[in-house]
Amino acid sequence: MNLGQYLPVLLFILVGIAIGVLPQVIGYVLGPNRPDAAKNSPYECGFEAFGDARMTFDVRYYLIAILFILFDLETALLFPWAVTLRELGLYGFMVGLEIVTILTIGFVYMWLKGALDWE
Repeated sequence: MNLGQYLPVLLFILVGIAIGVLPQVIGYVLGPNRPDAAKNSPYECGFEAFGDARMTFDVRYYLIAILFILFDLETALLFPWAVTLRELGLYGFMVGLEIVTILTIGFVYMWLKGALDWE
């Protein structure tokens, strides 16, 4: 086995690590270090912190985020289908129409269940 074949991979890994680590090291070494009470405080927004930083979020926030990602990805997958629609023919059109129908049924179901309502 010739280890010279792995040299480009090793160089790629080393350059990637250098690009990620080197600017941070340079900034830490050459950057100014002038701490004061305001910079060392946990919040610099003008008033003292209130409440716990680990407050709970409503589950609907996560549900909306997951639904957005799901429908966003599904919509992004429809673009290549639309571009190659002529080459796919009637069968490709029917498969795409089936996917759009399933997405529409899922969207209407979520709408009727109230998953998209934000109070």
